[in-house]
Amino acid sequence: MEEKSKRDGFGSKIGIIAAAAGSAIGLGNIYRFPCELGNNGGAAFLLVYLIVVVFLGIPVMLSELVIGRRGQSNAVGAFKKLAPKSAWPIVGYMGVLCGFIIFAFYSTISGWTLEYIVKSVSNSFQGKDLAAMEQDFSNFHDMGWRNVMWQAIFIFLTGFVVFKGVQNGIERYAKILMPVLLVILVILGIRSATLPGAKDGLVFLFKPDFSKITGKVLISALGQGFFSLSLGMGALITYGSYIKKDDNLTSTAFSVVLSDTLIALLAGIIIFPAAFSFGINPQAGMGLVFNTIPMIFNQMMGGYWFCIIFFVLLAIAALTSTISLLEVVVAYLSEELHIKRQWATVLACVATMLIGSFASLSLKSNTSLAFGGRTVFDWMDFISSNILLPLGGVLIVLFVGWKLGKSHFFDEVTNSGKLKSPLKRVILFIIRYLAPLAIIVIFISGLIK
Repeated sequence: MEEKSKRDGFGSKIGIIAAAAGSAIGLGNIYRFPCELGNNGGAAFLLVYLIVVVFLGIPVMLSELVIGRRGQSNAVGAFKKLAPKSAWPIVGYMGVLCGFIIFAFYSTISGWTLEYIVKSVSNSFQGKDLAAMEQDFSNFHDMGWRNVMWQAIFIFLTGFVVFKGVQNGIERYAKILMPVLLVILVILGIRSATLPGAKDGLVFLFKPDFSKITGKVLISALGQGFFSLSLGMGALITYGSYIKKDDNLTSTAFSVVLSDTLIALLAGIIIFPAAFSFGINPQAGMGLVFNTIPMIFNQMMGGYWFCIIFFVLLAIAALTSTISLLEVVVAYLSEELHIKRQWATVLACVATMLIGSFASLSLKSNTSLAFGGRTVFDWMDFISSNILLPLGGVLIVLFVGWKLGKSHFFDEVTNSGKLKSPLKRVILFIIRYLAPLAIIVIFISGLIK
């Protein structure tokens, strides 16, 4: 009991939702979601994605929150308490490893947002066409030291928040950053939706062509939903352990999924009407954000300021996610290895910087940091997204559905019978049967690709 009283935790319901939503909401929504939607039939992809996040995202997220609060510990410690003297803690170790790897390469992309804020402020995009934008992006990667510098700054910013603890750091800054993120998205969304010709972009986003719903679209939607909601990496188990026993876990999961989906939709409303208005191919992929968006703003009244606002938005979205990734590692180091939290934060940041710098440097042209047809950056992305995330996810739902058991699950979602949960049996059925099957499909398809 003495150990539990010393644990930090969230101080309010708003803080829980802001922090958990911040973990889910990131570049996966604003950077990856529009790319996936543009390459997979627009509204057809969106329709499948919405079905996925409701029928798969909520049950899997709830599973992680249940493990965390039931175990009152980090991703590894929770499994040790709930399944002592078993192999289940391996799932927790996988989560910590996955969080570390994702932070190592995700901080590289996050650093790009800082570079592009500087470029926006200096108005370096002015008068450039798409080819010039792509060349600038390539030149930036070839300046390996500059990539590493921005990555280090972003890791420092993340460490600064986590260093301060859960309530004074993560919760406090999430409650500031998330409303700012929403306001910026709404401003940009309104501006984009009122551009000449924006209607075609909105039709592409919201009017589904059911003939475009294929197996590829289904797999892409499953993968995007899983990546976007930060499932399978231990972040929500860790955050779940900070949630008070009288908070409603089911409503928290619903709120987080709703927030995450709203942000993704707003990102689509920003990008696609603008892309159609200026004749940009919606299938531009990664270049849709870092190459195409600045060019669109160049042609827009007030574009200088909107461009700055957009990349500040990207940086905030990235930061709310990197905070949760670092917290997974710090919670493990401080609770399992008994390293003081502040020193655990420093150690995790230094280790991430050392490993992550290889990811940044591997993006240079003709890099020597590549093997098996992939750069170090690509291998980190592949191992985490295609192996550790889905494998961790399927083991988590199997644990909750079959090992933890019905009585413990119902006890957590009803707060020991104090709350009504009419959907609890439906959710448990999904956790036991449908979620494992869906995640296995993601896993196998990812390996095949």
